[in-house]
Amino acid sequence: MDRNAGAEAGKVRSVEIGTEQAGQRIDNFLIRYLKGVPRSRIYRMVRRGEVRVNRGRIRPTYRLRTGDHIRIPPVRSASRHSTTVPDSSVDQLESRVLYEDQRMLVLNKPATVAVHGGSGISFGVIEALRASRPQAPFLELVHRLDRDTSGCLLLAKRRSQLRALHEMFRAGTITKRYTTLVRGRWTEGKRTVTAALSKNQLKSGERLAHVDPDGKPASTRFYPLSVYDNASLMEIGLDTGRTHQIRVHAAHIGFPIAGDEKYGDPVFNRELRRRGLRRLFLHAVSLQFQDPHSGCRIRVDAPLDDQLQKVLQTFV
Repeated sequence: MDRNAGAEAGKVRSVEIGTEQAGQRIDNFLIRYLKGVPRSRIYRMVRRGEVRVNRGRIRPTYRLRTGDHIRIPPVRSASRHSTTVPDSSVDQLESRVLYEDQRMLVLNKPATVAVHGGSGISFGVIEALRASRPQAPFLELVHRLDRDTSGCLLLAKRRSQLRALHEMFRAGTITKRYTTLVRGRWTEGKRTVTAALSKNQLKSGERLAHVDPDGKPASTRFYPLSVYDNASLMEIGLDTGRTHQIRVHAAHIGFPIAGDEKYGDPVFNRELRRRGLRRLFLHAVSLQFQDPHSGCRIRVDAPLDDQLQKVLQTFV
């Protein structure tokens, strides 16, 4: 229960966590609660101990529990209306909902649209959908896709569903499949790449990943779908979900992804631009899992967009 939800920026706020809020990380809770406050400011408050849980200091990764009391210091936030989501963006995303029930939805995320705002991005998928559903009591991302990656994105409409789906991702019982076009002729069958990965963040906020024997374990499965003269259409399965995992592993084995400006081949990218490619050729084509509430098996498929289809037609 929020005792001071309407408090002015100059007053300390106190929030008691209920069952629907329990389980989420404190940083994610604060980002949503303090709408308009920069993420950098929120993380600084947590690091400095300005935010307290049950009167104690906590890390940004702390997961809230029912009954926790959060002390939020005075902080000036931007107006709720300072970031306006254009109606056209809201309409575009709503038209791309592939599946929805009372507890979750799956969206066919467009390429170039971030999943959330920040780092110079005024809004993303989550802000746009919340704007289109102002009466929704809860709406959160279950997982993330890179800004340049399109396809199936899962969101939860209830806290209990979010917790259950997070556990399923950790247990590996949610199957995600991607479609990608890579440079080179793939001459073998299925191949699993298990190179460990590390990541770092530049001053600009840009994230980069690289193969590192001392990094976190990462496993990607590559399956050939079609092989052309100088490119191959692949299906990708993930056993882990590291930053830029597919892109880094593809480049690591000598098959960089078409349109990848960070890890790809500039010469190959220029050729694909001549064929009409104006984006990263990486698409989350399907999600499969058992609904934790009903027990029903759910499969959602997201077709390739017109641009990717037309690029493939140039290889036939």
